[in-house]
Amino acid sequence: MVNNRCQQQLQQLRDALLELHKTLVDSERVSYEQTLGPISSPTHFLKLLTSDPWFAWLQPLSHLIVTMDEALEEKQPLAVEVANALQSQTQRLLVASETGDGFPRSYFDALQRDPDVVFAHAKAAELFRPRNRPT
Repeated sequence: MVNNRCQQQLQQLRDALLELHKTLVDSERVSYEQTLGPISSPTHFLKLLTSDPWFAWLQPLSHLIVTMDEALEEKQPLAVEVANALQSQTQRLLVASETGDGFPRSYFDALQRDPDVVFAHAKAAELFRPRNRPT
């Protein structure tokens, strides 16, 4: 069934993005602590994640994951158009840029500094690349 396949593919992409998000959060935490000192507690870290400008660039990825969660939890079968739109949104978001600011720039910096981010990106990218590639 097409909708079931779309559901599975979106779930796989969501899981890969969640792993990428975790890897980025871990990487940013290390960078934050090297720059500004240790984070005192998990509660303090959660507050930083949700309100500190240092971590604000991660919000577009967080929102995309939440949108995928909501689509996957719908009672109706997942529409192919919805799955394709979320895949396209992922592909547009996960573009690093050495220039500018916001997500693309911070993502570029994370990819340059942390090989774990590169591996997590590659895993996610494999799921949103076009399937009709020449062999």
